[in-house]
Amino acid sequence: MNKSSENPLSIAQAILELEANAILKVKDLLDKNFNKVVELILNCKGRIVFCGIGKSAHIAQKIVATLNSTGTPALFLHAAEAVHGDLGMILPQDIVVLISKSGNTPEMKNVFSFIKVTGCPTIAIVGNLNSYLAQNCDYVINATVEREACPHNLAPTTSTTVTLALGDALAVTLMKLRNFSADDFAKFHPGGILGKRLAIKVADVTSQNYTFVQENDNIKQVIIAITKGKKGCTLVKKDNEILGIITDGDIRRALEKYEHLNNLTAKDIMTYNPKFTDAQEFAYDALVRMENLKISQLLVYERNEFYGIVHLHDLLNEGLK
Repeated sequence: MNKSSENPLSIAQAILELEANAILKVKDLLDKNFNKVVELILNCKGRIVFCGIGKSAHIAQKIVATLNSTGTPALFLHAAEAVHGDLGMILPQDIVVLISKSGNTPEMKNVFSFIKVTGCPTIAIVGNLNSYLAQNCDYVINATVEREACPHNLAPTTSTTVTLALGDALAVTLMKLRNFSADDFAKFHPGGILGKRLAIKVADVTSQNYTFVQENDNIKQVIIAITKGKKGCTLVKKDNEILGIITDGDIRRALEKYEHLNNLTAKDIMTYNPKFTDAQEFAYDALVRMENLKISQLLVYERNEFYGIVHLHDLLNEGLK
């Protein structure tokens, strides 16, 4: 086997362009039949069973995973295993989606013949509208591609990319029509960073261990309050009103700006109108905001009442990044 002299970068860019164009072309192949498929799935009382073999099986598994995580119950059926007992997982109220580029694969034809006995609606995602599956399934989604990215037009590449994109289009369409929210998403993703980002609210990590100084307190009193609070800051009050915040950074800047600090008071070095957040905001959003603003603390309010302080380190310690 002789090595090609072609530039690897050029090859990769050409492949990406070919596959991107294929997705754009299949977009134009979608018609009202897609609406019928979506409506059928929205009204389904059972599960959406995706069946495939070979590379199509891998794509089917990914689509199933996406559907399950976005509110549409789905499961995967391998065509080769189906005729050896796995057909028993299909229930009468299910919908079966058969994925095949050719639409004529023997294993898929065998599965189809058994599924029709159950009376389940069938949907074909195929790249050949003249195929057995396209001609016999109740609904068809056209996944036709002109050629594979493989230089020999053999290895499933463009066709699997297009099918995967169609699966994403179906899943997200269903997600939007179900009004599937970020809170709903969090219920299906309790583990890992993603789960934490969608589950932890600012209220969950807000500290009640904060201190106050009065606007006319001296610098020594301010430093003592910051040390006692252990959050790198103290709040400045006048009567019962929060006027501002003083952080470690404000103390350092005062040392650089003033030769003598003895005559300074809290109001001389505090930051007026400190940044704040709502207790019910996602903690991850608060973290991103702090990083963008280059600050370490946010005041927290709930129903317009002061609730506490959230510190950057508290959010990082939660493993949100």
